[in-house]
Amino acid sequence: MTLDPISDMLTSIRNGLKARLHSVQTPASNLKSEIARVLKAEGYISDAVTTSEFPKKLVITLKYSDRAVPAITEIKRISKPGLRKFVAVSEIPAVLDGMGLAILSTSQGVMSGKDAKLKKVGGEIICTVA
Repeated sequence: MTLDPISDMLTSIRNGLKARLHSVQTPASNLKSEIARVLKAEGYISDAVTTSEFPKKLVITLKYSDRAVPAITEIKRISKPGLRKFVAVSEIPAVLDGMGLAILSTSQGVMSGKDAKLKKVGGEIICTVA
């Protein structure tokens, strides 16, 4: 049993990209599925599917360019179980001056930092992606 399953998911994505794998698997949860949904919507991964057999797994299909360059160059956990990071709307970070992505858990669900600014909600910064 791990203390931070979100960090384990992000680490498996990082390791899969370094090994040039087509897809990675991680134990499924609702929060992980929502994070993968945001990554897919923003174009950082190709697909994310939850298997139906027990125990459920989240299969994340990684995305590469035609020259085998990964779409994700850096994915970093910000808010950790020992130190939560909450931000107001005005404090949502612009990752790589707007070229990257911040994923937030808000009162209206998990969303990108850009969507959170449009909806004018703050929340917990889960991770940043570049």
